Amino acid sequence: MSEILASLRSLMASHSPPLDALVVPSEDYHQSEYVSARDKRREFVSGFTGSAGLALITKKDARLWTDGRYFLQATQELSAEWTLMRMGEDPGVDAWMADNLPVEAAIGIDPWCVSVDTALRWQRAFAKKQQKLVQTETSLVDEVWKSRPPAEINPVVVHPIEFTGCSVAEKLKLLREKLKNEKTRGIIITTLDEVAWLYNIRGTDVSYCPVVHAFAIITSSSAFLYVDKKKVSAEENGIDVRDYADVSSDVVLLASDQLDSTSEVKGTVAKVTRTDTAMGNGTNEAGGNNNDRIWVDPGSCCYALYSNLNSEKVHMLQSPLALAKALKNPVELDGLKKAHVRDGAAVVQYLAWLDKQMQESYGASGYFLEGQSANKKKDLGAIKLTEITISDKLEGFRASKEHFRGLSFPTISSVGPNAAIIHYSPHAETCAELNPDNIYLFDSGAQYLDGTTDITRTVHFGNPSTHEKACYTAVLKGHIALGNACFPNGTNGHALDILARIPLWKDGLDYRHGTGHGIGSYLNVHEGPHLISFRPHARNVPLQASMTVTDEPGYYEDGNFGIRLENVLIVKEADTKFNFGEKGYLSFEHITWAPYQTKMMDLTRLDPEEISWLNTYHGRCRDILAPYLDEYEMAWLNKATEPIGV
Repeated sequence: MSEILASLRSLMASHSPPLDALVVPSEDYHQSEYVSARDKRREFVSGFTGSAGLALITKKDARLWTDGRYFLQATQELSAEWTLMRMGEDPGVDAWMADNLPVEAAIGIDPWCVSVDTALRWQRAFAKKQQKLVQTETSLVDEVWKSRPPAEINPVVVHPIEFTGCSVAEKLKLLREKLKNEKTRGIIITTLDEVAWLYNIRGTDVSYCPVVHAFAIITSSSAFLYVDKKKVSAEENGIDVRDYADVSSDVVLLASDQLDSTSEVKGTVAKVTRTDTAMGNGTNEAGGNNNDRIWVDPGSCCYALYSNLNSEKVHMLQSPLALAKALKNPVELDGLKKAHVRDGAAVVQYLAWLDKQMQESYGASGYFLEGQSANKKKDLGAIKLTEITISDKLEGFRASKEHFRGLSFPTISSVGPNAAIIHYSPHAETCAELNPDNIYLFDSGAQYLDGTTDITRTVHFGNPSTHEKACYTAVLKGHIALGNACFPNGTNGHALDILARIPLWKDGLDYRHGTGHGIGSYLNVHEGPHLISFRPHARNVPLQASMTVTDEPGYYEDGNFGIRLENVLIVKEADTKFNFGEKGYLSFEHITWAPYQTKMMDLTRLDPEEISWLNTYHGRCRDILAPYLDEYEMAWLNKATEPIGV
């Protein structure tokens, strides 16, 4: 790390103007949460491997900001040259720079990796000391990163209507209606899952996320896709396909209202999509209206593209595709339900297999019985059970299922103290071996053609302590409370977040992450714009029927254990006795199917309604998963879902 920092500081000093600081964010050109190997610039400079964080390098200082999910992980991964800045506890990066960098300091950014929102917020913070944001013409990190992985050429695949439930033409029609309503003549789409969703395409450019490195520009009469042309066939859903690098110059043309006129002049690879004038799209052509603004999502559009526009003619608002994508159509909902059934079967197969292995190889009392392990020595020829080898087994069970295309994120397979690292990622060289005396937490998911999955279960194959049981039960109570909530239309995830925390708060416990996120339809495992969280932006978008959201409270004791339980829910209309204010009410439908370990529960802490819910849920697990299990697995599931409290 010392050599990397020294090289960057040398480039900062020789830059014109010389840079007092360099910001290295986690995001790529599309503000993605998960990025390809060649876009992991912040990881390269800092050594921190978490998915969220920002590095700041000054002449003599190096700091990394990250959120509560990664505090423990960052302390373990950062070298002595780095200072960890805990978001929510320490000053934010903009405030720190404004207060600690000198007057008229030059702060360098790669404008492709910083959003409009972020850049403008920093500029406001820097104004009081006349500090300035400097857009570097090239990435200084890339100049230093001599072993940067090359770009991969992965094919773009059209996602069939049988899975999408809606054609590209229909999606474009609805989008253009939004453009007209907002009095805009075009929109720049930069978020990878929005481009994939709009054009019904998928790819493998980013591990775990079936997306393509691409931009899109939609006007009232044309639709453009900017992608490496080696990845596409002669036609992609009738879209005008252009080179990835052309997006910058085409945004300049868009700003001057010349882009549409170029579409046939430049000789497209695919035919141009034109809309019928009867659709009533607001254009700037003769006889049209005077809409002359370009729609930009300030939270996802990079500052580099925004800088090519006339700021006075930019409509700054969240992309309309964010909500449209989150509101699943009936085909997508059906696919998600089916994917979660197959996924649940894989999880049960895994638990049944792991239970048997723990008993045979480690003398564990097992999933069902309490008692001390026999400390049985494994046979010399036996396979060592580690966090990695067993998560590979889980992937194998999933891979046998219909429509499987890969994992939806790196499996969090964590034993004992590692489970306290919220987004723990095991590595073959350093991962822990299974221990029947420790809690085991696994948070995992898969990508299927008909849906994306995400599930967490926490289990113990030995004798859990009274404290571990109490903590597990508090997490379970919060999980049940949120999943059973009924609430009026217009309620946001910030208002609901407390439901999952109250049982923990009663014991003086809590957790440092949000409680729920949306999930894609064979897209990103983390999907907005809604979420369930204590963070203020959870107030921005109310939950609506046909959204998906996870329900995943937890509790973590550094150095000891971690507990989390997670199901995916669908928001649906609730059938309430009354309808106060004629608002309409909403509730949740669980679509994840896997048992909760009753051995980990303190039944004295569960009320009759919670016990009844558990028994009903477990009964449905048996019925729904039975067709996918063999005789041994079904017998195991029957035992795992036996009624409690009766």
